[in-house]
This record gives sequence, C-alpha cells and structure tokens, in this order.
Amino acid sequence: MAFMFFNSLLLLLLLLLLQISCSRFSLALQENSSATVRSGQINSNSVLVALLDSHYTELAELVEKALLLQTLEETVGKHNITIFAPKNEALERDLDPEFKRFLLEPGNLKSLQTLLLYHIVPARIDRHSWPKSTSALTHHFTLSNERVELSGDDSSGEKFIGSAKVISPNAVDRPDGVIHGIEQLLIPRSVQQDFNNRRSLRSISAVKPEGAPEVDPRTHRLKKPAPPVKPGAPPVLPVYDAMAPGPSLAPAPAPGPGGPHHHFNGMRQVKDFIQTLIQYGGYNEMADILVNLTSLATEMGRLVSEGYVLTVLAPNDEAMAKLTTDQLSEPGAPEQIIYYHIIPEYQTEESMYNAVRRFGKVSYDTLRLPHKVLAQEADGSVRFGHSDGSAYLFDPDIYTDGRISVQGIDGVLFPPEEKAKEEKKTIKVATVKPRRGKFSLLLYIDH
Repeated sequence: MAFMFFNSLLLLLLLLLLQISCSRFSLALQENSSATVRSGQINSNSVLVALLDSHYTELAELVEKALLLQTLEETVGKHNITIFAPKNEALERDLDPEFKRFLLEPGNLKSLQTLLLYHIVPARIDRHSWPKSTSALTHHFTLSNERVELSGDDSSGEKFIGSAKVISPNAVDRPDGVIHGIEQLLIPRSVQQDFNNRRSLRSISAVKPEGAPEVDPRTHRLKKPAPPVKPGAPPVLPVYDAMAPGPSLAPAPAPGPGGPHHHFNGMRQVKDFIQTLIQYGGYNEMADILVNLTSLATEMGRLVSEGYVLTVLAPNDEAMAKLTTDQLSEPGAPEQIIYYHIIPEYQTEESMYNAVRRFGKVSYDTLRLPHKVLAQEADGSVRFGHSDGSAYLFDPDIYTDGRISVQGIDGVLFPPEEKAKEEKKTIKVATVKPRRGKFSLLLYIDH
C-alpha cells in the first residue's frame, strides 16, 4: 500500500510540473507574438499592403515619396487605422499644378508628410459608425494632430469628410484597418498656409547683388548702366564715346530688323554700300580706301550695329586723284581724311538742301572731332567746305538704307586751318660815325 501511494504522489507532481511548463510556454509565445507586433512586421493581409496594391496608386506613390511607410507600419502595429484615399483623378488632373509642384519639391517634404498623415485616423471608422445627419457631427484627430469632421446626409445617405464626398465607403477592409475612397484631396490649414507663404515670397522681386561702382576714366564720374533702347531709337551715348579706344563703351546693339537676333547688321550694310560705290562707277578710289583700311570699315560697321547712323560724303575719282603724296604719307592721314567726310547723322539730298535753303549755312559734326563741315546753298545745290577747298553735291543719294547714306561730291574736303598770327617785324634805324666820307645805314630786324 505504501508503494502505491508513493507512485500516485509522484505522478501528481509530474502532472503539476507539466502544467506549469505548458503555461510558461504559452506565456512565452504570447510575449513573442506581441513583440513581433511591436517590431512593426506587417503580414500580407495588412491594410498597408492593400493600399499599395489598390486602385489608389497616386496616393500610394506619394506615401512612398514622403518616406512614411515605416511610420505607418509602427502605427498599424499598435492599433487599427482608417485611410481616406483620394481617387487618382483628384491627384492627377484636379489638383493645382503649382500646388502639386510645391508638394513634390525636396525642401517641402515636411508639408507633404503633414498632408498625407491628415488622411489617416488612428482608429477604425466603418461606414456603419458614420454620422447619419449633418447635425450629428463627429471629429477625429488624424496622425498629423489635426482634426477632421465627419458628417452625413439623411435624405441621400451620402457621407462626407470635411467638404470631400465619400465615393467608395469601405473600399478596402482588413483586420488592421479600412480604406474609404473620397472624391478630392484633403488639405490641412497648416499646409495651405505654407504654400501661400512660399507663393507670396516668390512674387517678391529680390534685389540683385551689385558690385562696386565703376568710375568712367574719361569723365571721372560714376558709370551708370544705359537704359533699355527701343527698336530703332538712337543710342544713349554719343558716337565719339563709341569710337573711344579700348573696350566699347556704347550700349548693346540696338534692336533692328536685320541680323539673326533682330539687330542691325552693320558689317553687312557697310559691305553693301561699298559694293554700291563700285557698281555705281566713278568712286573706285574711295572704295579702295575703305576696303584696304579694314579697321575703318570695321569701325563703321560696329557703329551701325550699335544703332548709330552715318552719312558719307564720298569724293569721286577725279577729286581723289588730286591728293598729293604729302597729304597721304603721314601716319593716319587716310583715316583722318575719311573721318572728316563722315557725318554722324542720317542726311539725304532733300534734307540737306532744305536745311541750307532755309538757314543759309549749316554746320554738320564729323567723326573727326572737333572739326565740322560747313554746308550752304549754291547754284541750286549744296556746297560743302569753305571757298578755298569746297565741293559740290555731285551724285546725290548713291546709297540710302535708313542707317547709312552715301552722297557723292566732286572734291576732297579738309578742315580749315587756323591762320597763324603774322608776327610783326620791328625795324630799328641806327646811325654810326661816318667813315671815309660816307654814311652807313644798318638795319636791325627784330622778329
């Protein structure tokens, strides 16, 4: 009997130990499963997986771009969620392009995250728990810590979240959450305020940084940028500043009908009028000087390109043949002669003749500063220069294109020389002692 009692007691102890071990094992399994849930592992039946595989592809792409998958996995591991998913058309075509560009900019990631979290409520809201009327409103806090308002319509049975209509209630139903399809995007007040602030800042014209002021070495005054030139308007700076050595001080090329960029093509116009002189006949010497002195033709072309106008008084071959070697041998003499025959104005035969007939004499500026050429009426035409070295307008309007005017004359013009003051000669008479019975008269000439 004692042996049987001992075996029964041992069996009871074994059963008790087995029960304790099973209970501990089940507790360990529960702890492991809860730890697995807390770790954020998502199974294939999760509402997040359903969102990525659903028809709401635009919203799913925004969630991935906003780097919110990890945050949503942790939220789903703690409690059920409700996602209000806008239809794809609301994000593709109905959304303001400027607002969408604002959301997708890398610097506005925080605003995009706030917008998406505003569509997720950390609680399960089924269609059966939706308010039945507009008077029975309910408010829920979203993951962005802002509230959304749920309402319904008694007569039609429609459901609303804010002003957005729910078009697909319970579109996706999973154990850890539910997705409701809505008609439009929900925009929280904070994101709208960020967008308005960014747009207002963009509309403010910022002041561009400027360097230190530059001083004009010619006038010793501060340089000022030239104002914009209207098409066909004369340049702001005088033509003599554009001819200064060194970098061009003239403004940018004036807008005009010629050239690939709708500017005046000065070089082409200079070539055209030189070719016209050759074909006209009787002005080959003038054309040769312009062709051989490439710097002169280039300078004229640059002036025309920058918006200046020129009138060329071209001496014919007979007049050019009278030039002596001494007049052309000095350095820069041909250029100075040509510069004296170029007027920085656009004049035609009619305009010059009307001027001299009305005023008698007219002085025109030349590119040979500061000399001017005198024009006056003579024998029903225009005569240039002074009486000693004058020239008549012989072949008018050889070339006129609105920028360059070529007028043929029958003489070469020179600026009037300043007459040197004649030195007065003083004669002193002195008498000396007579020698050999004669008087000698000495003349002292003082200059």
